[in-house]
Amino acid sequence: MTTHVEELVYRSIGNRQLKALIFSPDGSAAKQRKSPAIVCLHGGAWITGDRRVPAYMAEKLAERGFVVMSIDFRMAPRHQYPSSLLDINYAIRWLRQNAYNFDVNPDAIGGLGFSSGGHLILLSAMRPAWDVYTADLPDELRHVSAELDWVVTLSGVLDPLARYRMAQQAGYADIIACHDKYFGNEENMREGNPPLILERKEKVTLPPLLMFQGGDDPRLPPDMATRVAELYLEAGGEAEALVYPGQGHALSEWPEALQEEIADRIQVFATQV
Repeated sequence: MTTHVEELVYRSIGNRQLKALIFSPDGSAAKQRKSPAIVCLHGGAWITGDRRVPAYMAEKLAERGFVVMSIDFRMAPRHQYPSSLLDINYAIRWLRQNAYNFDVNPDAIGGLGFSSGGHLILLSAMRPAWDVYTADLPDELRHVSAELDWVVTLSGVLDPLARYRMAQQAGYADIIACHDKYFGNEENMREGNPPLILERKEKVTLPPLLMFQGGDDPRLPPDMATRVAELYLEAGGEAEALVYPGQGHALSEWPEALQEEIADRIQVFATQV
């Protein structure tokens, strides 16, 4: 199946335009029914990257019948936590409101995040109606749900405080600087922290969760995904962590066969929810 790619502005904030790439299945078979959709978040340690970075995986998923909306969002150092979460919450609502325009099933919208984007998509999914993340919503989107039907993270920085501690012990100055620029302080790393939110037993939404992590990822604590899965299950959610021995942090550098396998697993996971 071939794919169609369209660029558009999904949000304007003052003089700034936030853009998205929409990857869609292209072909008569894809038009016979509404497609499931994915809101996709790039990585970049909350300070770099854009909508184009996840294109290699977005195309694989579009070939499997998904409409993928890969978005830009506000980033540090100019915009600290939680600015990016307001944009992500907005984007999910925007896609659901405009589902008809992209042949999308509004009842089948999931989320996908790479690295720091994994942290952001899981946090947004757990708090879809939290007033802090919806503070600047326009009235026309307030009645539209920001809930996700499922979530996938790829090398997700799911516990930013634990990763910060790891970076301090290992002397990773670049990681420490990125955390400081985005979160500003450790209090925010605790507050916007999915596993700690679960440990605090806050009232959250728990869509089915699938996590991928490299077994030799030097930029994440080795038990990050498995620990989140345990806490998620304890809280009553569905979660699975898949750890790939010998693989590092950047999924784009994993073997092509593994990337295809991951795309297949996402397809099966999303269609079984």
